[in-house]
Amino acid sequence: MNPLAAMTLREMNREDVDAVVHIEQQVHSHPWTRGMFMDALMHGNICMVFSSGSEIAGYAVLLPSLDEVELLDISVASSFQRIGLGEKLLAAMLVLARENEWIRVILEVRRSNIPALSLYRKTGFVEIGSRRDYYPAENGREDAIVMEYRLP
Repeated sequence: MNPLAAMTLREMNREDVDAVVHIEQQVHSHPWTRGMFMDALMHGNICMVFSSGSEIAGYAVLLPSLDEVELLDISVASSFQRIGLGEKLLAAMLVLARENEWIRVILEVRRSNIPALSLYRKTGFVEIGSRRDYYPAENGREDAIVMEYRLP
């Protein structure tokens, strides 16, 4: 059976936060904290999870602002990577953006995150700028690439 077929997209809740933080710590060198996810849930961000049964496989956090939305965080658990889940999760966030009639989705991504850059470009995101020394890195700071997706 295709593991993607068993995935369910739903709103994140407080009970999901520990599992989400665990994934965040697995896949990011400078992960969000539990408090950051709790703040996102409490302050109007759109927080979604992809789950397979009771297991959370991936998540995304969106910050709406007037006629656009910023993709703040999107991640897939290590055990669910390389099966197309990131692409499916990103596509679901674009559907959500269309349903809310936002005109664009923006994001920042580490310049060194080649898999994410490839996914975003494949999906139709384009580079619109950069932020010098935006991210903490092992040896100082790292630039962010700012990208946007214009919704048709």
